[in-house]
Order: sequence, then structure tokens, then C-alpha cells
Amino acid sequence: MPRIAVIPGDGIGHEVLEQGQRVLAHLSQRDGLDLNFEHLPYGADRYLETGLSITPEEMQGLRDYDAIYLGALGDPRVKSNVHAREILLGMRFELDLYINLRPVKLLDARYCPLKDKEPEDLRFVVFRENTEGLYTGIGGQFKKGTPDEIAIEAEMNSRKGVERIIRAAFAHAKARGLKRVCMSDKSNAMRHGHELWQRVFRQVAAEYPELETKHYYVDVLTMQMVRNPEQFDVIVTNNLFGDIVTDLGAELQGGIGLAASGNLNPESGIAMFEPVHGSAPDIAGQGIANPLAAILSAGMMLSWLGHPALEQELEAAVKHCLNTDQVTRELGGELSGAQVADAVIAQL
Repeated sequence: MPRIAVIPGDGIGHEVLEQGQRVLAHLSQRDGLDLNFEHLPYGADRYLETGLSITPEEMQGLRDYDAIYLGALGDPRVKSNVHAREILLGMRFELDLYINLRPVKLLDARYCPLKDKEPEDLRFVVFRENTEGLYTGIGGQFKKGTPDEIAIEAEMNSRKGVERIIRAAFAHAKARGLKRVCMSDKSNAMRHGHELWQRVFRQVAAEYPELETKHYYVDVLTMQMVRNPEQFDVIVTNNLFGDIVTDLGAELQGGIGLAASGNLNPESGIAMFEPVHGSAPDIAGQGIANPLAAILSAGMMLSWLGHPALEQELEAAVKHCLNTDQVTRELGGELSGAQVADAVIAQL
């Protein structure tokens, strides 16, 4: 019986995860998956009531689940958003979820801001290193609040961290019959850490002579994603650049409301899946939040649990809803989030 930790979080996280869970429950009953959902209260409400975001014991307890399903974190009542950092970044760092996997798939050409692009032109995946780089918090402030204030943020790249994300990208490409792997860095300006990326990429690429490899500086990568997205199958990059280019990818596929993600550690078997949009407190509780990113993330979770055919079926159902305008308002439709989930379930 697969155990899934459900963390709705804040704002619309509750709404979109409810609809995603409805879809999962339908498939679980239909196909006898016997999924067991356990709801956990980590979020702003708990933090404001108790002062706790997530305890070390609770963090370690997440290792016992087969998957974690996260909504969204962020609440204006917590000005510093400290609870969101401690929960989300805490999971990534403490559980060593070093792969941030972001598929970029155009399911309906009408939603692409690029002219004359079809679904077959925009279909790649980004492997973002998820535990190092500039997001580790290494650094500090000196003479804070004075005219002489100095703030330092240090980027950390380890051989282990760089190599394992690059190897994961190549393994993904080979396993799925893809042809191309592109690595992106800024080694022309960041000579030390990104020279390591260059060197490891060349060494790992030599083990995969059947794959075409390419390198772009990150500024060139963003231009090429707009100009010629057809050239990409797999992109691998660091934490900061991956954060930025995947949001660009989300816009290319039709908006952040369609962007799914997984945070994975294949070696330990721990994984967390989440829509990449925020908690959108301004529309929370109105029933208008788009659940499709949460539903597509649920599809990724099904693949992780050993059911890749169900992810493909779920993606096809979402594509049908997009093609037939069974969508929420920000995509030009008239449905509520619950009605969108109803349409996905009906198609399944």
C-alpha cells in the first residue's frame, strides 16, 4: 500500500491539491492502486498557532513515505515566509532531493507565446541541481543597516553534487531514447565553480558517445529557448539558473498553472512532487485556481510509484481538457478548479 504524505501548505495549495488528490483517488479505485493518503499540517496556519514549521523529527519522518505531494507555501501573515523556506528548502536539503525535474511540454499550441510552434516543437525536460549553488545560504552580512554594509552570498559546487545531477540527465536521456543533452553554466564569468561543471560534463559525456551534447552559457540558453526550442531534449544546469530557465519554460508551455515538477533522490527512494506556482493568496478560497499543474505533478508521482502508463494517460486527459476549453478563467475558460478536475476524471 503506497503511503503518500499530502502537504497542502497555504493559499490555493489546499484547493489544487484537493483536486489532484481526487484524480489520484479515482485512478486508485479504478486500477486498484490502493493509494493511502496521509495529510500533514505543515504550513502558515500551524506556524502562526504554534511557532513550528516542521521539526527535525517530522522532517525525518517524511522518509517513511513512498512519495510526498506538496501544494504551495507562502502566506502574507508570515512576513518573512520563514516557514516556507524551512519546509520547502528543508525538504530539498535535509532529504537530499538533488534532482529538480521539470518537464516542459506544450499540450496545446494556442497557449504558447511563440508563433508557429506546435506540441512536437516544445517537449524537453530540465534537470536542475536542487541542493547546492547559491541557495545554500552560505554567506553573511557585515555592518548591516549602515552605509558601509556588505552582503555576501557564496555559491557552493561540489564534485559529488555536480556529477550526480549530470549523470542523472544523461541516464534519463538514454533510458527514454532521447538524443541530446545540453549543459548550461556561466563559466566565462564564474571561472572556479563553473569550470567544475564544464570538466565533469565533458567526462560524463564521453561515456555516452551515442548522445549529442551541447553547452550554452545561460544567457544564450534563454535566447535559444525562445528562438529554437526544438533543439532541446534534456537540459541540465545549476540551482539558480535552473530556477530561472524552468519558469521561462513554463511560460513557453502555456503558463505556470501548467507547470509540474518532481524533487527526487533515486538512490534513497525519496521524492516530493509539487506544482511550481505559488500560493496566490489573493485568489485563495474562490475556487478559481487552476489545478492542472497539481494534476500533472500527480502524474509524475504515479510514474515514480511504478505506473508510467498512468502518467501518460493522465497527460492525455489534461491535453483533451485544454484542447476542448475545459479550463479555468486564466486560460480563457469558465470552469472552477473542481469542474476542471471533474473533466479530467470524466476523460479518464
